[in-house]
Amino acid sequence: MRSEQNESKGLRKVLLVEDNTLTKKILEHILKKEGYQYRIANDGNEGIAAIAEFNPDIIITDIMLPVKNGLEVVVYAKRNFTHIPIIVLSALGEEEGAVTRAFNLGADDFVPKPFNPGELVLRIKRLLAKINNTTNS
Repeated sequence: MRSEQNESKGLRKVLLVEDNTLTKKILEHILKKEGYQYRIANDGNEGIAAIAEFNPDIIITDIMLPVKNGLEVVVYAKRNFTHIPIIVLSALGEEEGAVTRAFNLGADDFVPKPFNPGELVLRIKRLLAKINNTTNS
């Protein structure tokens, strides 16, 4: 598990659960550029462990992961940390039923691979703004 620690107060924390090296590098670059504090988990087990330890503001998970899959990460997060929004990022599309399963299990958004980095950033910001509005109400 790799972590980018930034001691600045108020930075949003993103947990990325992804096993593909290229996707991790792209997302790591995006998260750094946007100023997020982040942690990368390489499989579902690491992701589940990191949720309680890292206390992320948002989770981005692939579906096809070693050990435990991304849908298991979604189930664990939504049972134990219902306030954390989850973006499922996956090459599996509706033909696999992945989108429907992800939403039925509690995912807040689904982004198909390959993805547009700018669009993903907008989706992250939208979900984080939604949390701010809920906690400030």
